Amino acid sequence: ACICEKNKRVTNCRLTNGVCWCDAVGSGVSVNCDTLTSKCLLMKAEMTGSKSGRREKPKDAFEDTDGLYDPECENTGVFKAKQCNGTTCWCVNTAGVRRTDKHDADLKCNQLVRTRWIIIEMKHAERNTPLNTESLKKFFKETITNRYMLDGRYISDVLYEKPYITIDLKQNSSEKSSGDVDIADVAYYFEKDVKGDSIFHNNRLNVSIDNERLHFEKTVVYYVDEIAPEFSMKSLTPGLIAVIVVVIVAIVAGIVVLVFTRRRKGKYVKAEV
Repeated sequence: ACICEKNKRVTNCRLTNGVCWCDAVGSGVSVNCDTLTSKCLLMKAEMTGSKSGRREKPKDAFEDTDGLYDPECENTGVFKAKQCNGTTCWCVNTAGVRRTDKHDADLKCNQLVRTRWIIIEMKHAERNTPLNTESLKKFFKETITNRYMLDGRYISDVLYEKPYITIDLKQNSSEKSSGDVDIADVAYYFEKDVKGDSIFHNNRLNVSIDNERLHFEKTVVYYVDEIAPEFSMKSLTPGLIAVIVVVIVAIVAGIVVLVFTRRRKGKYVKAEV
C-alpha cells in the first residue's frame, strides 16, 4: 500500500516499480500519483462524493458558468468532446468547460477543442499597503512550477494591480509534449487550493508573501480556446439583452426623429403674396 500525495480522491493504492498507482474514485481509472490527475477524473470523483452539482479580457475569453457536473472521460482521463445530462448535451473544451449552447442528444461535437490560454484572476482581502510585486511574482511562479509541476515556459505572466492578481497560463497543442502536465489540470488544482479545498493528500497551500499570509475574497478563471466558442444570443444574460434592445430602440428613434425633422423643414417655404 502507498499514499497518493497528489490526489486524495482515490482507492486501492499499490506500489508498482517504486511508483504509487491508485484507482480514481467514480471511474476506477488507474492514476499515477507522481503527477497530477486529469481534471475530468477529479470532477467525476468529486461528483461521486457529492451529487450537487479587472483588466480587459481577450475577446473570446469565457467563464465556467456551469460549475461542477458528472463528466464523461476517455480512458486516458481527458474529457469527451460531447457531454450530456440526461437528454441535454453540449460540447466542451480540454478544460471540460461548456463552449456551445445546450442542445438535444443529436448534437455533434466533432473534436475536443484545446484551451490554449487560462487566466486566473484573484482578489485579495483589503489591506493598507500593496504587496511587493517581485515577491508575489516569485512566489506564484515557484509554486506553479514546483507544486503543480508545470514547465515555467507555460507561465506567460503574473500581474499585480492591487487588489487583483492575474496569472496567465498559455499552452498551445503544438507546444505541449506527452510528458507535460496540462494547464487545465494545473488551473483546477490551483483553484481548489486557493479556495481551501485542496486535492493534495494532507498538504494545504499556504499563500504567504514576504512572511505574510494572504487571504482571497474571490477567484475567477477564464478560458480562451484555439477555436472561438459557439454561443448564440440565447446564452446572453437577460440584462445584457435588455441593454442591446435599449440601444437598438434608441438608434431607431434617433433615425425617425431625423427623418421627420428633415421633412418638416422641407414643407415651409417663405413666399410673398
